[in-house]
Amino acid sequence: MPRITARPRLASVDLCGRHITLITILVGVCSVATGYGEYASGSLVALDIAIGIIACALVPLLFRWPVATALVLAVLAAISPTATPPSTIGTLQVSSRQPFPAALGVAVFGIAAHAVRFAWHPLPGLSFAWWMVLVVITHLGLLGWGALAQARRQVIASLRERAERAEAEQGRRILEARAAERTRIAREMHDVLAHRLSLLATYAGALEYRPDLAPEKLSQAAGVIRSGVHQALDELRDVITVLRDKSSPENTDRPVPVLDDLPTLVEESRAVGTPVDVNGDVTEVPGATSRTAYRVLQEALTNARKHAPGQPVKIDINGNPGRNLIIEVTNPLCHADTPTFPGTGTGLIGLTERVRLAGGKLDHEVTAREFRLHALLPWPT
Repeated sequence: MPRITARPRLASVDLCGRHITLITILVGVCSVATGYGEYASGSLVALDIAIGIIACALVPLLFRWPVATALVLAVLAAISPTATPPSTIGTLQVSSRQPFPAALGVAVFGIAAHAVRFAWHPLPGLSFAWWMVLVVITHLGLLGWGALAQARRQVIASLRERAERAEAEQGRRILEARAAERTRIAREMHDVLAHRLSLLATYAGALEYRPDLAPEKLSQAAGVIRSGVHQALDELRDVITVLRDKSSPENTDRPVPVLDDLPTLVEESRAVGTPVDVNGDVTEVPGATSRTAYRVLQEALTNARKHAPGQPVKIDINGNPGRNLIIEVTNPLCHADTPTFPGTGTGLIGLTERVRLAGGKLDHEVTAREFRLHALLPWPT
């Protein structure tokens, strides 16, 4: 799966680590401006200067303990106006980083602190009512600003998480597509080559066990093996071409075998000593169903040659359009002393999957006397 690199998130610790110095300087400038205003009005005392310095020194703590530090700054703002800028920043920080109930509590506490300060240190020319209106509006604005910033961050985080999930899902689909393609390649290789190679193995076995054959028979068998090898190579090339590029014009050079090619398939099996009896006659089977039916019969005859060489094979095939195409293949089991070719069973597994993907069903069983394969394929009108 493609590697997903973790992206930096907008955590409060990361934010203050980048901007703590700038924020502290700006707050300090605002506190100096407030102190200068107090000095110009003749009400600045040493206590205001000390509280302003303490409040500015507490600003960095807002990004580590926001609620507690904001409450302390609000208390200092109740004593001196030089602590008002740091207290304002504290309310904004809590509103943008903490849950709304905590932010609302800090804002209410800040309003109460400024009301207390006006009670003992009123501003000339401004009534208490107007002072409270300004304080309430300011704190509500800070509360809304912080809530909006927090909601925006949450939306961005949600979109980023959704994008990461989509990326992970895409990686999973890529892996599944690759696995499906590998399975398809293996199935195509088995269907195309197993039949051809089993024929070659049968002829090679005949040459091994009958070295006394006449020269013309040996020559004929060698010619069949050579021709089979060329056909296997050609079919392998066609499969690779199909898998690489389905739209390649080379695909039309050699048509995919269908049910109409069954006589050729039967004659190949009979030529290597496997009697085949076909019962039933179906025509005009659609392409997909016809190709799947051909693969079923090809695998059945291949297995019969490998595991029951020389035993007769009976094929019953019938059906009607709009219903089902029914294929049944049976062959007696071979004797214990008859040499057979080893198998893994993957051919039947792949064949079962192929039939299932075509909308049908395939069953196979071994009784005391014979092997039976039954396939049911949809036959659309």
